[in-house]
Amino acid sequence: MAPVAVVVGPPGAGKTTVGQALAALLGVRFADTDHLVEERAGKPIPEIFFDDGEDEFRRLERETIAASLGSFDGVLALGGGAILDDGTRDALGAHTVVFLSVELSDAVKRVGLGAGRPLLSVNPRATLKYLMEQRRPLYAAVATHTVKTDGRDPGDLAAELAGLLKPG
Repeated sequence: MAPVAVVVGPPGAGKTTVGQALAALLGVRFADTDHLVEERAGKPIPEIFFDDGEDEFRRLERETIAASLGSFDGVLALGGGAILDDGTRDALGAHTVVFLSVELSDAVKRVGLGAGRPLLSVNPRATLKYLMEQRRPLYAAVATHTVKTDGRDPGDLAAELAGLLKPG
């Protein structure tokens, strides 16, 4: 068993919104690994960061993704920083990965500036810009398909992706 598609991208790319629309179009389930990590830890991600630290969050994230890649057959969205882990990137090589690309201005409009996002709590615009620049090559390296989301409707993006994912 494997996901129909794994959705990656920076905060504000539309991983959850587009992923849910894509899953609905394909008639499969949707899961977000950030939500799965929160369920597993029994608390929200900001509390995991505050109480246990980023290393513990990343450990939980790694384990959750590894388990999901082998047991979930729907559309799986990964947290924006999941791509930083070498093992996660290696594991994604066996899967269909969709990179939702977004530019800084659209990302800022979509995520706001830091609410509930621990890594964006200090100087959020500059931090988001840095994270996007740092991670873009990693997203691109694992991507089977790359789609720009700037100024686009989530439903239209999901329809485009559904077309890309159909065999043949």
